Amino acid sequence: MTEDEKYMQAALELAKKGMGFVNPNPMVGAVIVKDGRIIGQGFHERYGGPHAERKALASCRESPEGAVMYVTLEPCCHYGKTPPCTEAILESGIRRVVAGCEDPNPKVAGKGLRCLRNGGVEVELGTLEEECIYLNEVFFHFIRQQMPFVVMKYAMTMDGKIATRTGASKWITGEAARRRVHEDRHRYASVMAGSGTVTADDPMLTCRLPGMRNPVRIICDSRLRIPLDSRVVTTTSEVPTWIATASPDQERWKRYQEAGCRILYTESGVQGHLDLKKLMGRLYREKIDSILLEGGGTLNFSALQSGIVNKLQVYLAPKIFGGSSAKTPVEGPGVAVPGDAYILTRSRIEPLGEDFLIESEVEYGVHRDN
Repeated sequence: MTEDEKYMQAALELAKKGMGFVNPNPMVGAVIVKDGRIIGQGFHERYGGPHAERKALASCRESPEGAVMYVTLEPCCHYGKTPPCTEAILESGIRRVVAGCEDPNPKVAGKGLRCLRNGGVEVELGTLEEECIYLNEVFFHFIRQQMPFVVMKYAMTMDGKIATRTGASKWITGEAARRRVHEDRHRYASVMAGSGTVTADDPMLTCRLPGMRNPVRIICDSRLRIPLDSRVVTTTSEVPTWIATASPDQERWKRYQEAGCRILYTESGVQGHLDLKKLMGRLYREKIDSILLEGGGTLNFSALQSGIVNKLQVYLAPKIFGGSSAKTPVEGPGVAVPGDAYILTRSRIEPLGEDFLIESEVEYGVHRDN
């Protein structure tokens, strides 16, 4: 590992501390090095707060003049909720900036680095670039596609069941796997479930880890039928609940609105289900950059069919439930032939206690006959 990679790795570790608190902004870390010593460091801590570069400069134990700044993402050069970071870097006397990757935001996209070069700062781009982009896969997708990044998550047994033949599902996985789910509810801006899941399981869909934030709860309920006494409705004053529905019945809306829920009217699509593509466009405008999809088999298939799923998280437990009527994670009509299967790529496997987490990216528009 080179010196530049070592310090960029340190900046990446700092950036991760902002996870869950900065959405829809990116996670960014910055380290300032002078004469082989770290003299300042910082990260973007919360949405609307100072950026990593300014935090690092403010923390310097000595003058940063002549030092090198390592930052995971190209410094901004425009006025937003905070002043441009390029301005602070130029004023500080930093002689060299090493940036992990270019900012995809059109307001920045190469302009920040160009501004620094024009100001006499030596600039290098691309150190640990793949790691820096992966850290902010949500941000890159949100900016480029103008859609939330959707992670479909489910837990299943080795024989592909998400519940027993009686519908019992607690608990398929162990504590380590369940903790990771709560960490991801903190990480992603929202959690989405269908009306069937809410009616059957009455989940809270919250993050139950201390010091972490709760996601916005989005319930897909095309006919607006979830019970008014369900926990996602009765606790909406504590954790926001948004209900996406195709029901035009505003009298029914009022019952949920009076309980504190927000109604997102969304047109229906195939077979009366919500048009999930249009819902994603609405959520983008609401600055929801990411969704942890914790749906049942029907909603999961609809999400895949509509092309909104970006990543799959499968928690695999070393158990067998059996049963021809036991629920599976993806239902609906399914595909007709193997060549029409949804293709998963770049899979990663991580042990979590006795369970395994398999993460894969969804690749659309690919058909394979083998």
